[in-house]
Amino acid sequence: MLTHSTRRWLAGLGVAGAFVAASASPAAAAEEAPIELGVYFSDTTLAAGSEGKIDSPILYASEPVVIEGLKIRYDYRDLDGTLEVKPDTGASECESPEPGVLVCTDPFEVGLDEWGIGGYYSVAMTPTAKAADGDAGSLTVTVSAEGIAPATHTAKVRIGEGVDLAAPGEETMVSAAPGGTFSAPLTLSNVGETDAKGAVAVFDLDYAIRTDKQYSNCTYEEGHLRTCSFSEETVAGEARSASLSYVLGKDTYAPGSEYGYYNWMTIAEFEDFSAYLKELGVSAGKPGDGPVLTLPAVPSKASARSFQADTDPMNNWSGMTVKVTGKNGVDLVAVADKVAGKAGDVVTATAGVRNDGPAALDFGRLGSPVTKIDVAVPEGTTAVKVPEVCAPLNGDQADWDQAGKPGKKLYRCYPDIFIGVDEEQTVEFGLRIDKVIANATGTVTINAKCECEGFSDDLNPANDIAKLLVNAAGGQGGGDDDGGALPITGQSTGLIAGIGALLLAAGVGGYLVAKRRRTRFVA
Repeated sequence: MLTHSTRRWLAGLGVAGAFVAASASPAAAAEEAPIELGVYFSDTTLAAGSEGKIDSPILYASEPVVIEGLKIRYDYRDLDGTLEVKPDTGASECESPEPGVLVCTDPFEVGLDEWGIGGYYSVAMTPTAKAADGDAGSLTVTVSAEGIAPATHTAKVRIGEGVDLAAPGEETMVSAAPGGTFSAPLTLSNVGETDAKGAVAVFDLDYAIRTDKQYSNCTYEEGHLRTCSFSEETVAGEARSASLSYVLGKDTYAPGSEYGYYNWMTIAEFEDFSAYLKELGVSAGKPGDGPVLTLPAVPSKASARSFQADTDPMNNWSGMTVKVTGKNGVDLVAVADKVAGKAGDVVTATAGVRNDGPAALDFGRLGSPVTKIDVAVPEGTTAVKVPEVCAPLNGDQADWDQAGKPGKKLYRCYPDIFIGVDEEQTVEFGLRIDKVIANATGTVTINAKCECEGFSDDLNPANDIAKLLVNAAGGQGGGDDDGGALPITGQSTGLIAGIGALLLAAGVGGYLVAKRRRTRFVA
């Protein structure tokens, strides 16, 4: 069983894809159009006198491509004398041709796709002994490869005074039924020796966890809490705490468990993170319409225009586990099309799954799809167009090395990690009619029992198989069309993929602390 921490880390693995969806230029229709290469590197605030931070650029391409001669150049001459940039442990083929410049090359082929790739040439950024609070400059990252035009991104690097914000190490344990309310503390401790001038809490809450009220210094996205900003100065050794009221959505699956986390940032670090979100086109939400949420000082056992940076973000996380009581299940329904045509025609057939509720399914923290969709191609037809999220099925094993390969008779497709009530997630197969057969029949079968924590049997297994019909007798075909269908890469994921996942991909938590503990995003 995965730990809560592992679930949170897994939630960050798909973020590079979100970045490309928001930022990469679409592939040109003409085959001769040049491939576009892109790169992004996060703005960073470092604490003077600290060991700094490890980070790496995110690379992406306008279309899938294998490139050779990949070269990444870090130009920090604007910060020469205040910042050192060196290869992270294990990096190779890097050299410094002049002060303030680091160049890394890859002698092997590198595969890039439309989902982007991260983790190449991680570098350690360390303030020098001369660096002081208020120093600032730019770090320019340039990526080039054989036959592809270079791409450049300039990041802002600032030096600030070090503070050590912390959250309680233990998680809060509460329980509630779907539609019920509960409360959980939001606590900030300053365990360093420098007063913290304000702080921002960034929340990573499961889809089921909503807020009972809104505050003007917090932000919300479609009713989900994203951030809360506080101006209170937290002196060294002091703690502050407030109680937040939440409500479980009526569409929460029960019985089960839901999870929520928050992470503290300094004001400067949140400015860096906000720039990252803007680059992605991801909203941190809009301010609430209620009063200001205050963070009063409380007795603490904590020990002991400038910028501030946290010297140990590893202790900034805290969270809660919500035990969901009662019974609130799910009826997943197989969706299959009826199409018609003559011999030689290529017809488009839809297959997928629909959630008839009453609960939503959210497997975002598990990183697993909500179900499996097996598609048997109807007799007398050949699958000539197959979605990339589908692979030939042999027994109970899908061959993902042949994902999207046409010509097979049986495929397994995976839908999203979340499916809301009344949501339909479908794929489209291009079927060539080789021989006209009345009522040529294939099937769409969903495996509506997931071996996942928090989900048991489907409420109605009888509708987990549907017929995929070609040239059905007495009808012209064209399955249900209620306008509610979403592609399998459904847009609902963007809402529930908590901002906490983006924290990890952005490198927050990737600081080098005294014992060289590390956290790194790996694509």
